[in-house]
Amino acid sequence: MSGLPALRLGHLYPAEMNIYADRGNIAVLRQRLAWRGLALEVTDLEVGDPVEPGAHDLYYLGGGQDRDQQVVAEDLVATKAEGLRAAVDAGAAALCVCGGFQLAGHGYTGTDGHRMPGVGILDLDTVAGPTRLIGNLVIDAEIAGETVRVVGFENHAGRTRLGPGARPLGRVVSGHGNNGDDGFEGGVRDRVIGTYLHGPLLPKNPRLADILIAWALEHRTGEPPVLAPLDDALEVAAHDAAVARALASNGRRPARR
Repeated sequence: MSGLPALRLGHLYPAEMNIYADRGNIAVLRQRLAWRGLALEVTDLEVGDPVEPGAHDLYYLGGGQDRDQQVVAEDLVATKAEGLRAAVDAGAAALCVCGGFQLAGHGYTGTDGHRMPGVGILDLDTVAGPTRLIGNLVIDAEIAGETVRVVGFENHAGRTRLGPGARPLGRVVSGHGNNGDDGFEGGVRDRVIGTYLHGPLLPKNPRLADILIAWALEHRTGEPPVLAPLDDALEVAAHDAAVARALASNGRRPARR
C-alpha cells in the first residue's frame, strides 16, 4: 500500500482541546499507518484558521477545560462551521471526543444557563447536569456493519441527547454513557463519530482506529482500501484488561469466551 498518498488529518485546536491525552489518538493513527507503509500529514487548525473542504480526510477534535471550550465554540461557529459541515458532507471522517463531542452537536448549555454554540455536524444537544458522570465505560458499538466492544474512561457533566439525524455509537455495557439513563453512548452520522470515551480512546481499541483509517483513506483515494492486518496482540491484551477492570469496578464480571 506504500504507493497510496498520505492521509491528511486536520487537528482542531490542539492547544486548547487536549486534556485527555488526545495526542495519543493521533499517535496511534500515525503508527498504524506507518506499519502499513503509509504516512500521516497533520495540520493544526488553530483559532482563526478556516477549514477548507477537501483539504483533509479526517478531522480530530478533543476535550478541553470549560474556559477553553468557550473560546473554541465561538471560533468554530465564526471560522470553521461552514467548511467543516461541507467537508463531512463530502465524505471526510471526523472523531470528536468529550468536549469535542458536545461541540459537534447543536450546542452545550452549562449549569449557569450559558449556551455554547455547536458546529452541527451531529444531530445532538447537551445540557449540564447536577453531577459529573465519571468512571470506566464499556460499550458495544455498531459501526461499519459490525459490532465492536469499545472501552475507555468518561468524565463529563453534560447530558447528551441524540436527535433523529444521529444514531448512537453503541449501547452501554458498563458505565453511564451519554446521559446516564437511556443506555446509549456517543453519536454517529455518516463518517462522523462523537463519543465521551477517552483516556485516550484508540490505543485500547485498534479496530475502531482502523475503521477511521479506512474511512479517511477512502475519502483520499475514492476507493475502499484493503488494510493489511497487523499483529494486535498487545493492543488486544490492553483492551481486554481495560474491559475486565471496567466491569469489575462497576460491579460486573466479564463474560466467558
